[in-house]
Amino acid sequence: MSRSLRLAAVLAVFATASVAADTAPHVRVHSNADLPVPLPLPYDEQANATAQVEAAFKRAKQTGKRVLIDFGGNWCPDCRILAGVMKLPEVKSFVDGHYEVATVDVGRFDKNLDVVGRFGIQKLRGVPTVVVAEADGTTLNVTNSADLANASAMTPQGIADWLARWARPGK
Repeated sequence: MSRSLRLAAVLAVFATASVAADTAPHVRVHSNADLPVPLPLPYDEQANATAQVEAAFKRAKQTGKRVLIDFGGNWCPDCRILAGVMKLPEVKSFVDGHYEVATVDVGRFDKNLDVVGRFGIQKLRGVPTVVVAEADGTTLNVTNSADLANASAMTPQGIADWLARWARPGK
């Protein structure tokens, strides 16, 4: 790929991110201490992860949304905080409007690693690891997939902004 084409591709990614960030929902909850208690247990430990992910991609092809795959475990406080923020009404409506979501239990980094590897992640650096992909399977954020692994140190608005950064512009 020529240097000018690479530069154009990088600029397109930044333009996409800035447009999507303008659509981030305003979150009324100001800190993680304000989230509902108990926090959700978002991962079905008995689910067929491959089937969950395939179903999300099938829905995305029908709806034109992107796919958000949340890899984590119910033991993980950061995973539960992410799930709690995503259940806030203003964030839930945003996520529902932009993404088809699949939650995948990775146990203690020892389950469903084949599904993780499908998206170019050789080793989980932390959980939650969130992958955003197009309906055709093209992964958009593999190098930023562990950005939410420290969700407990983020504000709910910061998490909403991250989700908006990867949403399809104009949706």
